[in-house]
Amino acid sequence: MTSKDVQKVVPFEGSKLSKKEQMASMFNDIAGRYDFMNHFMSLGIDVWWRKVALRKLKPLAPKTLLDVATGTGDVAIMAQKMLHPDQITGIDISEGMLEIGREKVAKAGFSDKITLQTGDSETISFPDATFDAITAAFGVRNFENLEKGLGEMCRVLKPGGMAVILEFSNPTAFPVKQLYNFYFRYITPAIGKLVARNKAAYSYLPSSVKEMPQGQEMCDILKKVGFQDVTCKTLTFGICSVYCATR
Repeated sequence: MTSKDVQKVVPFEGSKLSKKEQMASMFNDIAGRYDFMNHFMSLGIDVWWRKVALRKLKPLAPKTLLDVATGTGDVAIMAQKMLHPDQITGIDISEGMLEIGREKVAKAGFSDKITLQTGDSETISFPDATFDAITAAFGVRNFENLEKGLGEMCRVLKPGGMAVILEFSNPTAFPVKQLYNFYFRYITPAIGKLVARNKAAYSYLPSSVKEMPQGQEMCDILKKVGFQDVTCKTLTFGICSVYCATR
């Protein structure tokens, strides 16, 4: 697995659109059912994963936070509740996801603290060293160019700041590996077709996870683009990984 392998995985094989354009189209289509699918398919464990990741930032007590690939804003809202920063900015290429996120932010009473805006992870529209902390949950494998996106995250992070990346990974221990692969290969696309009415999106998910660099390889890429003190912690038998890195 390399960063180039995951870049080749796209939702719509044969499409002339770039991966970035395909991702925006896919997420716009499933935006209304995205949150339900996340919680349903993970049996709610995804909420705990996000909490574990955000706890990594507590000692830092960041005042400004950027949430990359923010989607419907789950991490941004949870970060405001747990870390109480002065300002959180969430960026995503899917306006459909952001619209739902803004409604959730307003409902939570955080409109003065959280701003969600259209943004490309590979050309982040902020100056160097802008944020105390950066989060990205289940989004970096969707980057069209993984190294470029991670490099941009490093660029806008202040020296001494921390990035926390939460991403799916492939378990290796028996029988979790076998059960996980069966679920992802057969059950996930079927649920996606039935509930989200988009089989392509939930066929893309296992393919992208399979090709995503993880563990030491992902740590090496983070170091390559400029991060330091990189660590990786696996969660739930290796189904998910939390990467922490400082600038």
